[in-house]
Amino acid sequence: MVAPADRDLHQDIDRVLIADERLQARVREMGRQIEIDYRGIDDLLLICVLKGAFVFLADLSRALHRPHQLDFMGISSYGSGTQSSGAVRIVLDLKQDIAGRHVLIVEDIIDSGRTLDYMRRNLLARSPASLRICALLDKPARREVDVPVDYVGFHIPDAFVVGYGLDFSEIYRNLPFIAVLKPEVFAG
Repeated sequence: MVAPADRDLHQDIDRVLIADERLQARVREMGRQIEIDYRGIDDLLLICVLKGAFVFLADLSRALHRPHQLDFMGISSYGSGTQSSGAVRIVLDLKQDIAGRHVLIVEDIIDSGRTLDYMRRNLLARSPASLRICALLDKPARREVDVPVDYVGFHIPDAFVVGYGLDFSEIYRNLPFIAVLKPEVFAG
């Protein structure tokens, strides 16, 4: 799908699920809890799962008042559709060695759990000192693989959502809120 340059993305939105003010407040709350949980740890590394979590990571990083580093990992399981393909692969690996480091995975949404489970197992094999998971959105109705998640921003219903970094065909990431996309937009 390629949207015309002058298209208003808001016309494709069925409803706003989480308004931008609510998102920002929750990210700040999560930042405060992470500050408490990592007190006394000086080598915190946040790993952003690309591409969807980059907006969340930016805001979460700014909410932390403690030293931390960032790295990025690209994991793919969707292709261009709305359903996970089931085949998980690393498309961009970390630049840093995480052995002995305290690692916090920053994810946009947990759907089936397969992608996050694959990433978690892959990173644990690299011997971090600790590994926790922070997800902005959790869609429990779609869970196929249980993954231990330490921080969850919002539990959401089984709907296709976009905005705040989440996309459909690489569009809608720039919306400042989480919204449900109209089914006719992504229906084949």
